[in-house]
Amino acid sequence: MLPAPGVFHFPWEISSGEVREGMSVRTYGRLKSYSAELSEAVLCSQHGSTRHQVTIHTGFVEPFQAIAGAQYLVLGELESRGGGALMVRARVLNCVDGVNVALLQRAVVEQRNYLRERDGEAHTAC
Repeated sequence: MLPAPGVFHFPWEISSGEVREGMSVRTYGRLKSYSAELSEAVLCSQHGSTRHQVTIHTGFVEPFQAIAGAQYLVLGELESRGGGALMVRARVLNCVDGVNVALLQRAVVEQRNYLRERDGEAHTAC
């Protein structure tokens, strides 16, 4: 059986606990650190004046060329790592350096609005 498709969530939604454990997610961030020994990377993203971090378990995508400071897009499942913190167990981890992050955020918001309207119309049409 195939895993569920990942729904795009912003890093601040994941780090604040808005997304529950076990969900398939897509997110992004700038690579802050990577430990090959622990199979762990930390992606960070700025939202307003706050910097948010998401821990990524990289065991399924290793070896990969870790470029500190580069933008990465990740697809995986949220898992608890103890102490109430969540991490993403990556199925896909792509370097997307050069992507316009503001445009990506706007596209995600527009997609959410479209899906919300579409689902709302489907429910009222019945």
